[in-house]
Amino acid sequence: MNDNDLFAENTPDGAAALTPPPPTPPAADADNGEWIPLDLYAERAYLEYAMSVVKGRALPEVADGQKPVQRRILYAMRDMGLAHGAKPVKSARVVGEILGKYHPHGDSSAYEALVRMAQDFTLRYPLIDGQGNFGSRDGDGAAAMRYTEARLTPIADLLLSEIDMGTVDFVPNYDGAFEEPRLLPARLPMVLLNGASGIAVGLATEIPPHNLTEVASACIALLDNPELDTAALMQYVPGPDFPGGGQIITPAEDILAAYESGRGSVRVRAKWEVEKLARGQWRVIVSELPPGSSAQKVLAEIEEATNPKVKTGKKTLTQDQQNLKSLMLSLLDRVRDESDSECPVRLVFEPKSSRQDPDEFINILLAQTSLEGNASMNLVMIGLDGRPGQKGLKPILSEWLDFRRVTVTRRLQHRLAQVEKRIHILEGRMIAFIHIDEVIRVIRESDEPKPDLIKAFGLTEIQAEDILEIRLRQLARLEGFKLEKELSDLREEREGLRHVLDTPDALRSMMREEIQADAAKYGDKRRSEIKTAERAVLTQTIADEPVTIILSQKGWIRARVGHNVDLAALAFKDGDALHTVVETRTVWSVIVLDSKGRAYTVDPADVPTGRGDGVPVASLVDLQDGAKPAQMLSGKDEARFVVAGSGGYGFIAKLGDMAGRVKAGKAFLTLNPEETVLAPAPLPASGIGEGTQLVAAADNGRLLAFPAAELKELAKGRGLMLMAVEDGEAVTAVGLVNGEKALLSTLSVRGKASDEKLALAEFAGKRGKKGKLMPKKWSVSAISELPTT
Repeated sequence: MNDNDLFAENTPDGAAALTPPPPTPPAADADNGEWIPLDLYAERAYLEYAMSVVKGRALPEVADGQKPVQRRILYAMRDMGLAHGAKPVKSARVVGEILGKYHPHGDSSAYEALVRMAQDFTLRYPLIDGQGNFGSRDGDGAAAMRYTEARLTPIADLLLSEIDMGTVDFVPNYDGAFEEPRLLPARLPMVLLNGASGIAVGLATEIPPHNLTEVASACIALLDNPELDTAALMQYVPGPDFPGGGQIITPAEDILAAYESGRGSVRVRAKWEVEKLARGQWRVIVSELPPGSSAQKVLAEIEEATNPKVKTGKKTLTQDQQNLKSLMLSLLDRVRDESDSECPVRLVFEPKSSRQDPDEFINILLAQTSLEGNASMNLVMIGLDGRPGQKGLKPILSEWLDFRRVTVTRRLQHRLAQVEKRIHILEGRMIAFIHIDEVIRVIRESDEPKPDLIKAFGLTEIQAEDILEIRLRQLARLEGFKLEKELSDLREEREGLRHVLDTPDALRSMMREEIQADAAKYGDKRRSEIKTAERAVLTQTIADEPVTIILSQKGWIRARVGHNVDLAALAFKDGDALHTVVETRTVWSVIVLDSKGRAYTVDPADVPTGRGDGVPVASLVDLQDGAKPAQMLSGKDEARFVVAGSGGYGFIAKLGDMAGRVKAGKAFLTLNPEETVLAPAPLPASGIGEGTQLVAAADNGRLLAFPAAELKELAKGRGLMLMAVEDGEAVTAVGLVNGEKALLSTLSVRGKASDEKLALAEFAGKRGKKGKLMPKKWSVSAISELPTT
């Protein structure tokens, strides 16, 4: 039965048969314009939307460094006559002009862009001079656009002064009623000077600002020698230059790597000074902050550290919160914000005691607040080819120089055309001036003077039209001298223009001079000092002492000073008991493995040492959902252990590979859902010898011994099969043994615990086998070497 039969059968008598659906058009007709599959339509529509966001909103152009809304704001304000010397007008009027003519979007998008372009703490070189409340570095928003006024700054001329000189193409606006520039004729690479920030579909950009004088010097150097590499250009541009100043402490090689790849980050810290007071007192004054920070943010961070809130899901403060609170309260007496109009940033930090070390004091503040932070670099922009991409420092400067070369060439060609047109007209006037009587006679006696003039004096139509429109006073003798002077000057200018256009060296020389002139006019000193330094880290000096870490079965952890703790004297909560004891040192990390194989790092200094029951491990680390502490181990970072799961798989790992700085831990041992983590077996300091065997025991009463040299060392994973077990069975213990016998901690079927010595020769086999049955069906919990006598 075919598909159409479904619509003909089982039809009630007298009822019309259902009409079958139309056949599916063949795939070959997908692009015939009449229909399109939904998935293909969605793909095309989303791609068009993505490209619209990338090119129309989020990313700047390498040519002028502007996004479309910024470009439209500048062009509209220039059309409104809002140059830097003009009287500012209401921002609402500017926004209305932008929306009505060029930017068919919401008023908030235009006004927010206008506000950002006026903020001297956001842009290194603001392009708009704002009058009124345009926000603050503390995150305060700008006033409504009906309350603020705006006009262009002098440096906006770098983008707009050549726009009427034939330098750039104009395109129709959204409804075709007006024209707007495709790009602005930037005289300097604004994409680096002010930077940019934006998020598109699948792309993002974060371009930090740079110093105008330095960038101009790099452009000149690259113009003179296009073979310069990024390292050579960094002699002129050593790094970003943020509007708020600060100190860049990132090493030069890291900045070089970021400039070469177009991606990286720089570490920026605040600038401060230690102010000496009377009677040996002192205080720290912070005057510059890194990007993304503010005085209010720093104060809020200090308040959070000194008066922490209990985290969601917790009943008390975590040990980290308590430690940080104690540290900050013992360190800091008072902090206040004295910022005002004269000092945009002035934070005053007063220590608890003048006997504190100022360097240690400021180091702790840098490590615990946003007085030091990272500024990302993601140099993504739209290139001259119209494609978005990530560019390094040299490609950015090279493409801008190409754009500038084309811009200057078009400007010269435009001016040459104007000069030649004027020369052509003046040559016609000169003919008329020399033959003035004859010209007047022809005009008086002719019914059609234009063709008669053209015929009589060999003029062009344009020259004849101009002669007919000139006033009589322009035929005076004095005007004749002016005419000769202007004509001579224009002919000289024409020769100069032709020479520059025909000579690449002359064109480069002109570009160099113009860049130097703009740098001299608008350049300033670097604000962000570049001084390599180590990242501020909170370091507390801890005495290297022996300590014993005790973990209970229900996940409570505590510490006891020294080793050889009397375990029999330990008390536990009702229903709880001892799980693991690790003898370590205060300078070593303690690793906790949870029941799902994740590794967490605990600092022994964070573990309480009182006589109480300790604290839950979950208060020191963020255990994953459903996981419980399973094993605990400690030692130096280079110490190695055999780690394994009850499924019989395992490997050798360094303790340093298990350690991490994140409280959420790190994925380490891969386990199946039903498997558990076995107690890790430490490797001897001398390593694995020829006679070292790995011994594994299973709950089915079997034991297997094989050469430990067959093990593999990994940083994480599942490892190799150590011992094969059937479904429902599990490996219970693994251990390393040097010698012919092993010591087994066993439990009999009746529950009697004992230590058994067992010769390993009869249990020797290949790795991954099931092993052999032990003399008795013991449950083995630990395997170790026989103690030496």
